[in-house]
Amino acid sequence: MTTSNPDAALNFGLDDHVEHDERYRRAREFHSVVTGLWDSWADDAWLEDQASGIFFDPAKMHVLAHKGEHLSVRGPLNIARPVQGWPVIVQAGASDAGRQLAAETAEVVFGSSRTIEDGRAFYKDVKARMAALGRKPEHLKILPGALVIAGHTHAEAQEKKALLDSLVHAESGIPNLSIRLGVDASGFELDAPLPDIPETNQSQSGRASLVALARRDNLTVRQLATLVGGYGGLQMVGTPAEIADTMQEWLETEASDGFNIMFPTVPAGLDDFTQLVVPELQRRGIYRREYEGKTLRDHLGLGRPENQFFKAE
Repeated sequence: MTTSNPDAALNFGLDDHVEHDERYRRAREFHSVVTGLWDSWADDAWLEDQASGIFFDPAKMHVLAHKGEHLSVRGPLNIARPVQGWPVIVQAGASDAGRQLAAETAEVVFGSSRTIEDGRAFYKDVKARMAALGRKPEHLKILPGALVIAGHTHAEAQEKKALLDSLVHAESGIPNLSIRLGVDASGFELDAPLPDIPETNQSQSGRASLVALARRDNLTVRQLATLVGGYGGLQMVGTPAEIADTMQEWLETEASDGFNIMFPTVPAGLDDFTQLVVPELQRRGIYRREYEGKTLRDHLGLGRPENQFFKAE
């Protein structure tokens, strides 16, 4: 369940988004419910024995019977336990509450760090929180979002980026900026610095990172709106070797466990990445040449969670 997008409240029987701390309490309860439902059946519960007419062993079925602050769910789930045990649990919050929720429940975090220094600080903080909870750091993969624009030469990559940037108009970015800041930015003077932004019920980490970026780089409202109208996160623009250098540094200095790659265009941007960057990463031995497993968990190096109600014999 989302904890940040205010419009998502309308999909969960709510008129308005709940307060920041409460929505993280709701997220914890939601996590408890869905993992409990995924564990409704032991892995060997479904006999499907036509000869005897016995379809499943009722002793290996768990009825959740959850009644909590936000949710009331009886269960059980009407399908077998997923092949992966649970689907991979992905989280994207970077506020203090979001980091704590990630440390407690997540298996993948889509990070939003723009600099390697911020990435290292976020990585160290979340992994330390996991250790304090008794979770192994390798049970969570931190994957910052990265827009990758590759070219055969540095100049070619920069030209691609310049063309994309030229297509973004500040006026079209103002609505997105307003959502990200949690305040109406339509009345801000475009060519003036970003004014002071009060605390809101919007995503705290998203607002804070934008404000910090504007202050650090002395961005005007126009520049910031143009940035969020396109992509305002981590960008890697250059040759395959330059991009691989950046990725390798992030990986080897514990700023990330990998990346959530985004492409400027499809299919051209995807083709550039697979044909130019991936071979360079493979040459350095930091990207696989073939898949050894069959599931997303296997590919991410995540173990299959044990059923919380039926322990393996």
